[in-house]
Amino acid sequence: MKKIVAILLILTTFYSYSQKTKNTEMVKKNTKTEEEWKQLLTPQQYFVLRQKGTDAPSEDGYTSHFKKGTYHCAACDLQLFESNSKFESHCGWPSFDDAIKGTVNYVIDKSVGMIRTEIICASCDSHLGHIFDDGPKETTGKRYCVNTTSIKFVIGNK
Repeated sequence: MKKIVAILLILTTFYSYSQKTKNTEMVKKNTKTEEEWKQLLTPQQYFVLRQKGTDAPSEDGYTSHFKKGTYHCAACDLQLFESNSKFESHCGWPSFDDAIKGTVNYVIDKSVGMIRTEIICASCDSHLGHIFDDGPKETTGKRYCVNTTSIKFVIGNK
């Protein structure tokens, strides 16, 4: 039994490490101290982006927002999602079926008694939300469930 637990621990650690380091070489790292983040971000942004909080579900913010442009990380301004990947999931949070390649990293999250995949900004490691396999089947099948607080919209053509 101890051997099985040890093997599972090693595999989980390896998987988590490989997921967290995925794509990091494609984006320049934006490193700040937590004190610097506290000064730059609003209390709600700090809670969501740096402390892995969650916005309350609603149709406000970017949940029902479908203008053309790009969605950027609210902490470091990295472009994360294009508006053509946004869809209405009726889950209460902005949903995208894909991220701009190399801009999002994936980390195993076991924080609420279940195993989920957290999505974080590849540049500043800020918490964005989680990814699920219940997105549109005609595209990627993925649903990037994103906190409105973690993104900002920049108007454009996409």
